[in-house]
Amino acid sequence: MSSDRNLSSLILAAGEGTRMKSDIPKILHKVCGKEMINWVIDTVEELGVAQNIIVLGHGKEQVMEALQGVKADFAYQMERKGTGHAARIGGEKLSGGEDHIIVLYGDSPMIQKETLEDFISYHEKEENDITVLTAKVGNSKGYGRIVRSGDGEFLRIVEENDATPEEKKIKEINSGIYLFRNKGKMPFMTLLGQIKNENKKGEYYLTDAIEIIKSAGGKVGAYEIEDETEILAANNRVELSVLNRIMRKRINEGHMLNGVTMIDPDAVYIEKGVSIGKDTILYPGTFLEGDTVIGAGCEIGPNVKIKDSTLGEGIKIENAGVDSVVIKDHVTIGPYVYLRPGTVLEEKVKVGRFVELKNTKVASGSKVPHLSYVGDAEIGKGVNIGAGVITVNYDGKNKHKTIIGDDAFIGCNANLIAPIKIGDGAYVAAGSTITDDVEEKSLAIARERQTNKKDWINKYK
Repeated sequence: MSSDRNLSSLILAAGEGTRMKSDIPKILHKVCGKEMINWVIDTVEELGVAQNIIVLGHGKEQVMEALQGVKADFAYQMERKGTGHAARIGGEKLSGGEDHIIVLYGDSPMIQKETLEDFISYHEKEENDITVLTAKVGNSKGYGRIVRSGDGEFLRIVEENDATPEEKKIKEINSGIYLFRNKGKMPFMTLLGQIKNENKKGEYYLTDAIEIIKSAGGKVGAYEIEDETEILAANNRVELSVLNRIMRKRINEGHMLNGVTMIDPDAVYIEKGVSIGKDTILYPGTFLEGDTVIGAGCEIGPNVKIKDSTLGEGIKIENAGVDSVVIKDHVTIGPYVYLRPGTVLEEKVKVGRFVELKNTKVASGSKVPHLSYVGDAEIGKGVNIGAGVITVNYDGKNKHKTIIGDDAFIGCNANLIAPIKIGDGAYVAAGSTITDDVEEKSLAIARERQTNKKDWINKYK
């Protein structure tokens, strides 16, 4: 988009969305982890609009809470009286100095910045007063049809109920996305004021602006895009699932083109904003969510869910849940591991089967191979944690810390009752319950001396 273009945007998002059958406003339902309305907001921000107006209605309190921090002005359509009415309410918030105004919808998250840039360029090149975005679809039932002349010139939009049998066969449909020239034959707000509600529903339709401009001697055009999926919206859960499937495919293909291997792309779920290094392999059942960064040359999956975490290079992880964790290079994790918030794994750490770590830092070269819970702990370098070890960090009221020094060895089925410190090079004997600190290079044994009662079974029976 040229730097001297003065463009503002209106996002119409006041609809109730009753077909969603939800207590959540329709525009807050998510596509690949992000609310539909936020996809649209991100796109207009990428366009570099001078001002963005969002028209809210149903569930505005919930929407406002979800949009905290968004750079936009808000208008409220408390009575739904059609798209023309919503645009007029939003238009009252505009500065009035913009050259162009683009109208989009909060439940149509698929439109891309590049498409809108081409749309705007066409509008400017043709010197249109209004340009409507269109696409050819397989099933045009229910949509307004785009009627063109024999040489392809845009003539009008005809709605389903008003279309002739021949017009109903037309596959090119109105997306509902419009671009208005604010300094043409008629300024935007003046134009909207000319729209009447003389129809069965008593509503003000934005489509009526086309005939008003044409009657005033203005120029109207239609810009057809190639990818019909970009104009899709979601009015119910089935349509929402379609958007998720298409968006997931779009995201996955982008990563694959950047050097990421996916064994089965249809079985990999990645949210927008996730970063993945080249030569990383993603196996089926991989979910990458939130602010997640994955380095190069990793093997992720199968059946791994990673959220809001940073992973280095050369990491192998399978059958695991990872939430708000930092993992350094060449760490091996899994299977059946749960890494909880606050955990940091340094280089070449091994975390094995059925291990849970929470708010724990594990220094380089240490191993927690299997069947252990370690919470609120610091583990030094070269430490071995035996099977069944538990850091007893919670006394019913407060959490307490366990510190294990470098090169320590914790035997199987040991309980470390925090707060406690195990010194460098110390050993804890298997089966011990340790309640006192262990000095460095010492052996701690805390268990009852074994007693064997000869022939006890025969007497018992």
